[in-house]
Amino acid sequence: MSSPCARVRRVGLFGGTHGNELSGVLLVRHWQQDGAEIQRAGVQVKPFLTNPRAVERCTRYIDCDLNRVFDPESLGRPVVEDIPYEVRRAQEINHIFGPKGSDDAYDLIFDLHNTTSNMGGTIILENSRDDFTIQMVHYIKNALAPEPCPALLIEHPSLKYATTRSVAKHPVGVEVGPQPQGVARADVLDKMRKIVKHGLDFVQLFNEGKEFPPCTIEVFKIMEKVDYPRNKNGEIIAIIHPKLQDQDWQPLKNGDPQFLTLDGEVIPYQGDCTVYPTFINEAAYYEKKQAFVKTEKIKLSAKHLRLSEKSTS
Repeated sequence: MSSPCARVRRVGLFGGTHGNELSGVLLVRHWQQDGAEIQRAGVQVKPFLTNPRAVERCTRYIDCDLNRVFDPESLGRPVVEDIPYEVRRAQEINHIFGPKGSDDAYDLIFDLHNTTSNMGGTIILENSRDDFTIQMVHYIKNALAPEPCPALLIEHPSLKYATTRSVAKHPVGVEVGPQPQGVARADVLDKMRKIVKHGLDFVQLFNEGKEFPPCTIEVFKIMEKVDYPRNKNGEIIAIIHPKLQDQDWQPLKNGDPQFLTLDGEVIPYQGDCTVYPTFINEAAYYEKKQAFVKTEKIKLSAKHLRLSEKSTS
């Protein structure tokens, strides 16, 4: 079985969805001035600063998280004076790069993010059945080897993200860390730049008619979010245990240290199965009441991928 796919004609490169995640901000600004390295024959590649007001203030957002408001309700809200800035901005982005879910939407968007967690260069997928994106991740992983490039699948029945990149037919998140908020590290920026380069190379090869045989990739699928232990007033009473800190993507087994109270008590992980935590101690997720995300390791397979015949003419 093969999976024919239409030619990729338009690609968005988003930076500054969160205004204090500087790798994407700096890269997008650079590419807007000099786009030579992102140009690919026959493809319109558009670098775009998604949340300019938050970038200007070097803060995550102004009124609400731009990366959570691309749901039908927010995108359809009437524009009135007191509408949150990010909701209005989401509607503008949807107008330029969408409409979300339509044939006119951009083919592919890379949304560039930083994390304070030790996640390395991670690619975030939203759909376990998107052969094009799975094939692209397979290509990027091979191009970066032996450097690891974890893939996180955020497809979940009840956890709905409504991300900025979900406007595109093929949404891809690029999450690189560890990097403090409001700081730019050269090694982190370089890692992000390479992921984008290999992703665009894949697009060019695909558009030129290269066929990609069936493939399987290992991904970490989101299970649930884990909050910090709290007292009856909702205040945090324990922090990430030193043995869990910076251990993103490493196995966490029943009985392993998970949290440490300020009295020195160890709170172990209790669970029937081994999980793989990520976004461990992410600074931006304290307000979301999230200490880390539990994931499970699974395989995703893609069929043989080729350009559909109607796209080759």
